[in-house]
Amino acid sequence: MAETIYTGNAAVDAGDRRGWLIGHFLPGEDARHSDDVEIKWAVHPQGERRSEWVADEQRTAVLILISGRFRVELPGRDVLLADQGDYVVFHGISHSWEAEQDSVVLAVRWPSLPSYQYPTTSP
Repeated sequence: MAETIYTGNAAVDAGDRRGWLIGHFLPGEDARHSDDVEIKWAVHPQGERRSEWVADEQRTAVLILISGRFRVELPGRDVLLADQGDYVVFHGISHSWEAEQDSVVLAVRWPSLPSYQYPTTSP
């Protein structure tokens, strides 16, 4: 039977999956497995930038700033997350990002699709 309760620490648990805590990529018996949603705890040092744009995105995503200053790049528009709690939601849009200051961002995207794989190494 699958374990239905899990407790942990986002910074510790997400280390081997580039921040991703919940999603299809965890074993089915893990309480953190989900085909519906993916959740990421992302810690980015100042100046870190996504190495390439996410292309052909079909999911919905919300990025919420916990701390720092974080720029989300969308086609034709940049969104600056500068105050704790600032967020952006987008549906099926290619994107990239840059940490303008040391930043912590909570990302939620849905659905969790096996055809999308998170890279096994940092960009």
